[in-house]
Amino acid sequence: MLAGRRIVLGVTGGIAAYKAVLLCRMLVDSGAHVIPVMTESAQKFVGQATFDALASEPVRTSIFDDVDPIPHTTLGQTADLIVVAPATARCIGSYASGISDDLLTATLVATRAPVVICPAMHTEMWEHAAIQDNLKTLADRGVIVVPAEEGRLAGGDAGAGRLADPESIFETIKNALSGGDLQGKRVLVTAGGTRESIDPVRYVGNRSTGKQGYALAEAALARGADVTLISTVNLEVSAGVEVVSVESAEQMHEAVFQRADSDVIVMAAAVADFRPADVSNAKIKKDAGPPQLVLEQTEDILSALGKAKRPDQVIVGFAAETEELISHAQQKLQRKNVDVIVANDVSAPKVGFGHETNEVTILEANGGQRHVTLRSKRQIADEVLDTVTRMLSK
Repeated sequence: MLAGRRIVLGVTGGIAAYKAVLLCRMLVDSGAHVIPVMTESAQKFVGQATFDALASEPVRTSIFDDVDPIPHTTLGQTADLIVVAPATARCIGSYASGISDDLLTATLVATRAPVVICPAMHTEMWEHAAIQDNLKTLADRGVIVVPAEEGRLAGGDAGAGRLADPESIFETIKNALSGGDLQGKRVLVTAGGTRESIDPVRYVGNRSTGKQGYALAEAALARGADVTLISTVNLEVSAGVEVVSVESAEQMHEAVFQRADSDVIVMAAAVADFRPADVSNAKIKKDAGPPQLVLEQTEDILSALGKAKRPDQVIVGFAAETEELISHAQQKLQRKNVDVIVANDVSAPKVGFGHETNEVTILEANGGQRHVTLRSKRQIADEVLDTVTRMLSK
């Protein structure tokens, strides 16, 4: 897929620049022709010689110190794709404003090729309104933004702003150059755990953070799909994703069935199985003693979707288990009448709720079964969508 494709790899001045080295190697190993462009500040973090040795061409650093009199135009016109990893706040701001004050930003402004921007910065910068506005502007113009992740940052800090894993960036590049194997498809994704009210203050819920659902929405968007995300949580997501906020199983049921004609439905949300039968209109006071909760079943959204499923539609469910993973997942696959069940053991280390990683087994209605070892949730999302696109192509 990448063999012979000309990819300009932009590297800006952030501590995450070292990850661009791995990305460069991955692209070259896949057969891509990689032309690195480093900003002046990037060279403070990673030596030019490193990319000279690994890339397909020597590093470009300046508009004026080049044999080509117009290197930015040449690079922009001949590139099949430009990726900037890491992309600093300064680079993002300049690109969004059309300011071409170095070779990299000039190349970005001078290209009509797909552009992938991979932000990396400290949490305070990442959350600044100007940064988010600039990223939204770029996304609205068709730039593919690979959102920053949470994790360890420079100076011993931790939080949002960490550069996405090179593997995730690599998958995004592949999808961008594939023409989008979900181009023209409507994909509906659900995310997060529902909250079932006890009173105006308290609720019955679960530990789902919604991260896997958001990763699926981002991955589907990168593949060219028209994506709607129905979510109980509020996480960062690309501007191209339509987000519908809900809270309870009942609200999610209504939102899903308003969009049940989608080509692909991925039910990644952890929908509560039970809810209080009676909800107090006022806060239950402690003086009254512990309330006696009577529970009733919630709507079984996945079963309802399975009953109404069209032959040309692909429906994916999730099974979060703590024991007998495959057995329970197979039963759910048959009982719900869906095409795929993605099963994970949420009691395993670094798997499922609250983690940046996941490990799953993908079970298909036709008997197919594939285990995917521990990796980032974005990579898991692409594995799931690989299964979906194969089914759609039949």
